[in-house]
Amino acid sequence: MMKKITALLFVLIMLLSLAACGKEKPDAETGAETKQKEASTEDNTKKEDDTKTPAKTEEPSGAKEPVTIKFSWWGGDTRHDATLNAIKKFEETYDWITVEPQYGAWSGWEESMATAFATGTAPDVNQINWNWITSFSSDGKAFKDLNDYSGTIKLDNFGQSFLDQCTLAGKLQAIPVSLTGRIFYWNKTTFDKAGISTPTTLEELYVAGETFKTKLGEDYYPIALGEYDRMILMVYYLESVYGKAWVEDNQIQYTKEEIQKGFEFIQSLEDKHVTPSIQTILGDGAESLDKNPKWMEGKYAGIFEWDSSASKFQSALNEGQEFIVGQYLPDMGQYQGGYAKVSLAFAISETTEHPEEAALLINFLLNEDTGAEIMASERGIPLSKNGLKVCMDKGLLNATVAEANSRVLSWVQFPLDPKFESAELKSSDGIYYDAMAGLSYGDYTIEEATDVLIDGINGVLAK
Repeated sequence: MMKKITALLFVLIMLLSLAACGKEKPDAETGAETKQKEASTEDNTKKEDDTKTPAKTEEPSGAKEPVTIKFSWWGGDTRHDATLNAIKKFEETYDWITVEPQYGAWSGWEESMATAFATGTAPDVNQINWNWITSFSSDGKAFKDLNDYSGTIKLDNFGQSFLDQCTLAGKLQAIPVSLTGRIFYWNKTTFDKAGISTPTTLEELYVAGETFKTKLGEDYYPIALGEYDRMILMVYYLESVYGKAWVEDNQIQYTKEEIQKGFEFIQSLEDKHVTPSIQTILGDGAESLDKNPKWMEGKYAGIFEWDSSASKFQSALNEGQEFIVGQYLPDMGQYQGGYAKVSLAFAISETTEHPEEAALLINFLLNEDTGAEIMASERGIPLSKNGLKVCMDKGLLNATVAEANSRVLSWVQFPLDPKFESAELKSSDGIYYDAMAGLSYGDYTIEEATDVLIDGINGVLAK
């Protein structure tokens, strides 16, 4: 009898041991889930389910501990809205990652980012201008080498020639988003109001200035050009006339007399009431032209802007106004002036503590179906092969941006020197602003403005 009791007790002990072992693993998982949920609740952005696995991209190695990364960009309201929506979807897909957005208008943006890069306080992921690679990381110390994250960022979506444009100091320092160039956009409604067609030649643009003045009033202009707009337009004009790049081999390719001709052209636009003076534009009190009431209501009826910027200017117009892509002006000269460049790129700061997660965000925005669909053409026509395919298959490309980009790429013939966009030249206190504003205000003669420009550019090229 005692043997039977002993045997029965042994069986019961074994059963209880097996039951305890069977529960041990789920209890451990539940504890981990609880810990992650508590951390997620503190961030106010995570979902409770931590079992999702991205289908298209390799996950960062190791456990999926909650991570927060910062992402900075500039742009207009439509870009902000699209990017914020994309971030929400990214956080749903990669639910252990929280993205803190930092965004705003262009005014003052480059100066603040220059400080951030210099002090090592830049966000993890940064929308950058192409020239920032040269300006802020010529030694490769500001940005990560994205070749090291090719398992996460699908680099085969990009042509090698485009990646090469973002390679410096032996590092792929950014992923190019799109190509862009400057082109004319017109508010057709205002031109209709003046009783004339939108200009297709320089002569028609001059005529439009006088027509606007006499038929619509002194405060109506065919186009509004800020300081940097004037600089780019002047280079377009000079390349059209003389048929040579602005800078090559670190040397300005134009004589002082030729550059003076360019300033004469810019001055003629004010003299003929084609564009308001710099003083008039600044007096409007807007931080950027798309936020200027005179643009919104059609008093400024044209811009010379990046093809990728169409959306923010179009959406800023008051209801009932027609926004169209313009033509290049063939009577400027016998050559096709202007240039195309990598418009924007995404870079990962060298100081980031979460490079894999940062790489996931870049890949999501550019290459994954969901991110590409949300972003569409908000940063230009995608260079990513899959991003472009998604947008084309779903009819998502902004028709105006697509038309403008096609015209730019089929027209322009000249290269752009990366130092052209140096902050010392194009910032609001830079050489371009000094020369163009000085001429417009009457502080400089054409010859003096030319000297200021040449001396300033040579100083930058010599560095």
